[in-house]
Order: sequence, then C-alpha cells, then structure tokens
Amino acid sequence: MRRMSGLGLAVVAACATMGASTSDASASIQCGRASWYALHSKTASGERMNPAALTAAHRTLPFGTRLKVTNKKNGKSVVVRINDRGPFVKGRVLDLSKAAANELGFIRSGHTSICMAKA
Repeated sequence: MRRMSGLGLAVVAACATMGASTSDASASIQCGRASWYALHSKTASGERMNPAALTAAHRTLPFGTRLKVTNKKNGKSVVVRINDRGPFVKGRVLDLSKAAANELGFIRSGHTSICMAKA
C-alpha cells in the first residue's frame, strides 16, 4: 500500500464526504467526481488537446491554473493544468486527460472520487 503524506493526506482527510469543501489561508479544497477524456480537438483555451499531457477541464477556473488532484480511493496525486472547459456531465467537477487519469489509477473505471486544491 502506498503511504501518503503532506497535502495528499490533508486533502483526503478534509474531504471525507463527497462534495465537501473547505478552505484555509493557503488553499481551497474541493471534492467530487472526476472522469477522463482523450480527444485530439482544440480545447477552450485554443491549444490542441494532448491526451499525454497532464491537463484538465474545469467549468470556471482560469486557464493555466495548476491543481493538485488526489484520488480518494487510492491516495495517488498528480498536478494538472487547466486548459479546457467542462465537464458537462451532471455531478462531475473535473475532466482529466488520459495521462492524468493514468497517474491517478482510474483509466479502467473511467471516473473516480477526487479532491483538488490549487498547487
């Protein structure tokens, strides 16, 4: 089993329930469901979608925002950059590139519970 430390552990502990949010002086934490996508079209920011890059789509965060995303099921984390808008599926808070989903260990399931905080 992989041990977590630092922000990863704090994020999981702070988001023990789905949809939980908390904030402190250093970061705002949001939890919810995430999925992944691997298109080759242009993103909302104008760059071409690269499934091998560590990127993500969020409905409102500014392009270029970096987020540390933690998979609540296995504790794995990855830092992604927002470069697209979405997700457009009800109940989801983040769409991740295939590479980010692979790092988080949820390619097969297609979606998972995550917590995210500004990196």
